Amino acid sequence: MRKRQAGLGFIFITLFLDIMGIGLIVPVLPKLIESFTNNDIANASTVYGVFVAVYALMQFVFAPVLGTLSDQYGRRVVILISLTGAGLDYLLLAFAPSLWWLFVGRIIAGVTASNLTAVTAYIADISAPEDRAKNFGLVGMAFGLGFILGPAIGGLLGSADLRLPFLVVAGITLLNALYGYFILPESLAPENRRPFTWARANPIGSLRAIRTYPVVLGLAIVIVLSGLAQNALQTVWVLYTGYRYGWGPADVGISLAIVGLSAALVQGGLIGPIVKKLGEQRAIMVGLAISALTFTLYGLAPVAWLFYVIPFIGAFGAISQPSAQALITKSVQANEQGSVQGAIASLTSLTGVVGPLIATGVFRYFIGDTAPFLLPGAPFFVGALLQIVAVFFAARTFARFAIADAKAANVRTPSSLGH
Repeated sequence: MRKRQAGLGFIFITLFLDIMGIGLIVPVLPKLIESFTNNDIANASTVYGVFVAVYALMQFVFAPVLGTLSDQYGRRVVILISLTGAGLDYLLLAFAPSLWWLFVGRIIAGVTASNLTAVTAYIADISAPEDRAKNFGLVGMAFGLGFILGPAIGGLLGSADLRLPFLVVAGITLLNALYGYFILPESLAPENRRPFTWARANPIGSLRAIRTYPVVLGLAIVIVLSGLAQNALQTVWVLYTGYRYGWGPADVGISLAIVGLSAALVQGGLIGPIVKKLGEQRAIMVGLAISALTFTLYGLAPVAWLFYVIPFIGAFGAISQPSAQALITKSVQANEQGSVQGAIASLTSLTGVVGPLIATGVFRYFIGDTAPFLLPGAPFFVGALLQIVAVFFAARTFARFAIADAKAANVRTPSSLGH
């Protein structure tokens, strides 16, 4: 029990520091790209979309590799090596003299960001089945808290110097790796390890692990559709608010801090009771529906201050992700958690390749001279549609397969972090 509680606490702090570091550069990267494109926002949006897509493509390729490596060598070593690589990469980005160097830096960043695969498998290792939705919710809380401080600080630092946040995030990430080296215990028992094979490690071969479990396959489709929508939202947030409301890095940082705060409130304290009340299946359906509504509200928002209010509605949509992860981990053997989570992360990363290209393309078209009418919020409406389609696929999966969730099994959710 103490080992599980300690391990989850270490992962929570590591994720918080990691996400806070990433959040530092969110408000400034599009502006830095603009500085290399003569401040042409239309061209910068296209370049930014390519950068985000390349970052996600690297995650698509390397997430199953890191997941499979973690199945053989353990989660700890994979997490620490990737964090160290990320810290060194941020130093490269801080001193990049051209778009080409930024491009190289984003490739490396995409590779190192694949450590979320090992992190997710780590949580599955140390969590009892009835606690997994709640513990995956704590991951969301770490993301939320990281995005409270990260973008806010990054926006303020970026207002002084667009490259300063990269130096700060490099220091935070390297300190994070050092912290993990001393206090992060291994979670994968020797008897649950299995040898690395390229058949499972390559992104195409890793999908076989998903096909083995029909429930996982159905939920993977739901995650992909929702991921496409989320990537559309994340990609155009800075571009849209800058174009429509004239926001700079500080304004964007504050808005993203509010997004993080709302996510932390819901995922840190409310996901457990909500999932216990609804059950994981209904929580997925309700969460996706709320997300569809949220995207629509963003696209229709006539004034800037609504971007400070809508996140508190959208935060409840996040109950779908940890519920889906909980159902997936319940359906998978202990020695396959890494490879399956790698396959899921790989698919999610693929949405980060396609989603940003679609979102920035739609955004550029509907603010351009050839558009039939001006509609800068069009990417948000596309995201809402994707969430609605995800609801349909979730309902279809639950109708075809019997899945025991927290409510159906009448499982009580303990208040502790683990047993």
